[in-house]
Amino acid sequence: MSTHQFLPLANYKQYPEHIMRRRAKTFYEEISGRRTVRDFSSQPIPLSVIEHCLRAAGTAPSGANLQPWHFVVVTDSTMKAQIREGAEEEERTFYSGRAPREWLDALAPLGTNEHKPFLETAPCLIAIFAETHGLLPDGRKVKHYYVQESVGIATGLLITAIHHAGLVSLTHTPSPMKFLNKILKRPIHERPFLLLVVGYPAEGTTVPTITKKPLDDFVTFT
Repeated sequence: MSTHQFLPLANYKQYPEHIMRRRAKTFYEEISGRRTVRDFSSQPIPLSVIEHCLRAAGTAPSGANLQPWHFVVVTDSTMKAQIREGAEEEERTFYSGRAPREWLDALAPLGTNEHKPFLETAPCLIAIFAETHGLLPDGRKVKHYYVQESVGIATGLLITAIHHAGLVSLTHTPSPMKFLNKILKRPIHERPFLLLVVGYPAEGTTVPTITKKPLDDFVTFT
């Protein structure tokens, strides 16, 4: 028998269909303007904005509600430099031989390479870790379920919240990322999931000309 307390769904509000359509369309129009950028201003961003974006990420659904994520917010310039050094070391290996030709060809139109100056220029880095298990106060382990799926959903909410707040971001995934555990002093049961670069776009920032698939290409209605 469940020991959880259940409460009425008091904060749900059903909208008339015309308002639902308008809200859905308005949200799509806002989020469709989101772009990944690689040129950041060094202008500081309010920590309270990041805190609220992280609170939004923390509302994500997760396996058994175990919330198997940990976010490390990095603004210290020395630590950002260390992260850049670790990331570029892995990226040099990636671009010089680890990556298959097909992957490099796919990345070519985006103009990416092993140089990652944005890791120092941007005012904020958020290292996202996936927890394979939790720890009780007495040291016992609690297995986490659907870890990758849960952390992926939380990360998507975080990226959306950052865009909604008026900031830009970049998802950075050097592989492997174990150097983040060492630099940020995170335990081994936390696996680096993604490094999110956050800030304002630099003046004159450009982005690649890309398109997203139309609805019919990625959705089937039955």
